[in-house]
Amino acid sequence: MVPPRMAFWAAMMGGMAGLEGMEQPQQRTGTAAVRGAPPVEGDLALRALDLFGNPACEEVRLPSRPESAGTARRMAEFVVARDWGLGHQLAEHTVLLVSELVGNAVRHTGARTFGLRMLRRRGWIRVEVRDPSRGLPCLMPVGELDTSGRGLMLVDQLSQRWGVDLLPCGKTTWFEMRVAEN
Repeated sequence: MVPPRMAFWAAMMGGMAGLEGMEQPQQRTGTAAVRGAPPVEGDLALRALDLFGNPACEEVRLPSRPESAGTARRMAEFVVARDWGLGHQLAEHTVLLVSELVGNAVRHTGARTFGLRMLRRRGWIRVEVRDPSRGLPCLMPVGELDTSGRGLMLVDQLSQRWGVDLLPCGKTTWFEMRVAEN
């Protein structure tokens, strides 16, 4: 059985893993959709920002645990939609891609922590996940019935650019998305 959140994202991406027939949710634009989000999510995002810092101001360090993906998603959505005032669809795509990069850092690096940083410049946003492993992520072909391995495929499809920068101690995996300036 596909978890409801995964089914939602599969529908958003136009169908994956046999979910082609699912009805796609209504697309909303602007920040009104985030403002209409349940207050609990906003409260959790504010608590995470207070506890770890704002990834738009500096790199924040998060523990390398599966539940940190939720924290990183909430932070990313808050920054994109509320701090930067960008569209709901861009926030949703950013949240999904952050989740994929964080998931890779948690699952494949054996690190105790990872870093999250978000940058904005005219016409672009960039999200970086830094970890101490020098192992490079690899974009693999994925079959329709495969249950894993789709993360970098999503990053490749939804971002305009992505890559990996090797560091003296580890690497930074990043993606960039184009932003329509008002």
